[in-house]
Amino acid sequence: MNVLFIEDDPMNRRVVRDMLDVAGAHMTEAELADIGLAKIDAEDFDVILVDLRMPGMDGFEAIRRIRARQDAKRNLPIIVVTADTALDLRERCLETGADEVLFKPVAMDALFETIGAVLAEKGGEGALIL
Repeated sequence: MNVLFIEDDPMNRRVVRDMLDVAGAHMTEAELADIGLAKIDAEDFDVILVDLRMPGMDGFEAIRRIRARQDAKRNLPIIVVTADTALDLRERCLETGADEVLFKPVAMDALFETIGAVLAEKGGEGALIL
């Protein structure tokens, strides 16, 4: 499994990378949304994890741009990973085009279950197994 994580905080990227390593998944990092969008152009991913609050382009705009693509990558599964706890946040993320939302700090079982559920819903393989 190839995962792109768009996240400006290096510690958060490392924590998620360590979790995905346990499952044998490969994670590509992008510290800014525009870098992540360029990586989507250049590589194939099974799922995208994206933070909402980043310098420059935020996660909402990154999601909108992915969903506006004119190729099959517009349908890539997108999971928001955020520390934002606004009451309507999950609804706003889903309306923007995200498939699911995880709140930081992310537990490994929640990460694996969410990726699996989103992939299964999109018709792909759904399991990350410890």
